[in-house]
Amino acid sequence: MSYELPSLALLRTFEAAARHLSFKKAADEICVTPAAVSQQMKALEDYLGVPLFHRRVRALELTEHGSTLLPGVRDAFERLAVAVDHTRRVTPGPLTVTAPPSFASHWLLPRLPRFNVAHPDIELRLSSTSDTVDHKGEAAVLGKLHPARTEVAILYGKGHYPGYAVVPIFTPDYVPVCTPALQRAAALQTPANLAGQVLIHDDTLSEDGRDRHSRSGWAEWLRLAGASNIDSRRGPHFSNAALALEAAQAGHGIALAPRPLIDSRVAEGKLVIPFNIALPSPSTYYLVMHEAMQHQPAVEAFQLWLLREASALQKRQLYRT
Repeated sequence: MSYELPSLALLRTFEAAARHLSFKKAADEICVTPAAVSQQMKALEDYLGVPLFHRRVRALELTEHGSTLLPGVRDAFERLAVAVDHTRRVTPGPLTVTAPPSFASHWLLPRLPRFNVAHPDIELRLSSTSDTVDHKGEAAVLGKLHPARTEVAILYGKGHYPGYAVVPIFTPDYVPVCTPALQRAAALQTPANLAGQVLIHDDTLSEDGRDRHSRSGWAEWLRLAGASNIDSRRGPHFSNAALALEAAQAGHGIALAPRPLIDSRVAEGKLVIPFNIALPSPSTYYLVMHEAMQHQPAVEAFQLWLLREASALQKRQLYRT
């Protein structure tokens, strides 16, 4: 069978440029110069007879033809990579799981011994990065998942990731936490007692996750608790829930924390929940993987185990369903 196709090199460069919407980033990824990427894209457009990109002054946009071509090219490369990898692989590689720092350290890590006992044949590698916290559908970690390697990501976001298999894990509620000593010293009886206390901010709860002056989780919680006259902007800011929790446990103030992630610390008496008023999370934790990977035995085993662990939490009513 004969296929009339441009070279794989041109298509590979197109996929990278279209994914990044940047000739420079595509060039960095495939180890060539931006000029070479630009020349290759001009050659591909000449071959197809249609423009693929709108070249703006400071931006690159896909044309209608480029948007039509991209899904097919991406799917073809993913399937090709999986087929080649399966052909050459003698033994399955390790399962790599990338998760948000707080989820990895406070929820997943304590449970991993049970996974290791249930699946001693699966070598699991756990990593964490703030790239897995997705505020605007821009989860940078997805671009790093290789379709031919057994890799999955746990994302805290909205769940709209075209081209990937997406499985919801749970949606946490946020509650205030502090040390028992601080609760006693501050005589925290009602939310109004938070006036004058140090409020610890987890910036993943702000509207955009970066602007410390945007509407924060504390502003929403205080409004929900009927104490909106308290200045919600004061207090130190941390880039993720793991750091905010460490600050709260060190006695530096009161933090809003996702309920499932602080269950063990509350049970151990390291933290207390002074007010049982829960702020619904704006996002959900999702297990995300290339569609070509979702039926890999190791991935299926991890997904099933992960959902069983989450289901056990639901049965104990540790977070809202």
